[in-house]
Amino acid sequence: MSLTLLLVQGLNGLQLGILLFLVAAGLTLVFGVMDFINLAHGVQYMLGAYFAAYFAAQTDSFWIALLLALPATLLVGLVLEFLVFRHLYDRDHMAQVLATFGVILILNDGVKLLFGSAPLQVPMPAALTGGFPIMDGLLYPHYRLAIIAGGLATAGLLWWLVERTRVGMLIRAGATNAPMVAALGVDIRRLFMLVFGFGAMLAGFAGVMAAPILSVEAGMGDNLLILAFVVIVIGGIGSIRGAFLAALLVGLVETLGRTMAPDLMRLFLDPSAARQVGAALASMLIYIAMAAILAFRPAGLFPVRAS
Repeated sequence: MSLTLLLVQGLNGLQLGILLFLVAAGLTLVFGVMDFINLAHGVQYMLGAYFAAYFAAQTDSFWIALLLALPATLLVGLVLEFLVFRHLYDRDHMAQVLATFGVILILNDGVKLLFGSAPLQVPMPAALTGGFPIMDGLLYPHYRLAIIAGGLATAGLLWWLVERTRVGMLIRAGATNAPMVAALGVDIRRLFMLVFGFGAMLAGFAGVMAAPILSVEAGMGDNLLILAFVVIVIGGIGSIRGAFLAALLVGLVETLGRTMAPDLMRLFLDPSAARQVGAALASMLIYIAMAAILAFRPAGLFPVRAS
């Protein structure tokens, strides 16, 4: 593999990791604070992309679409929490899995009913077209660099909110011992709603940012949700720092693995077999990495310590 290709795929892996973090951050907080398995979290990513497509078509501006899509995904998340999810907090995990899977089916069919089954496209903002020269004759798209920069800024803001504010203190305390927080007089239901709505908005933000470089279609969040669960298992349930570092790890392993595995297999197999074996191996790499990490750190890299 050439150095140029390695550099480009490394940046692509970093970009994927940033998107994974935006989805996994809300998911790990919901799981860690509320002990709630929300399979429908990936739907918020999809809704963010659909809202971006709709508002961009109506306003002819990506930036206005971004500003409108974030409160829209927040509102949908709060409505779902009020109508469906809060009734599942005291149920077992199997009931949560079945109910949230039903939400996935309903919302996937709902967007098909409203927007049609054909994929939608979101135009890239004019200010971020073109590319940045990272090597002689090699331009990397400005928009992909903007995704990385925006994700890193969001990660920094989220770290500040969780680690340096009173609300963040309550969230961390809830992740450690929710019954004790409730016993101290904190409205735990309101805290749960806040965490759920904020997580939904983060996933929606990831969907908005991904919309100009991906096809907006029903079910687009399902595969990303699987990777997000891998991220929170590796990073440690309830840990924002763990989610960030694990997301970058998964993004790089996923992207570089799909590029490098076939090349490595060519050292042992003929080109045709190397492509097939390499593709199969690449799809397993993140799960192999997860198993290897959990063998030494069963609670993840940065587990939240329960009292």
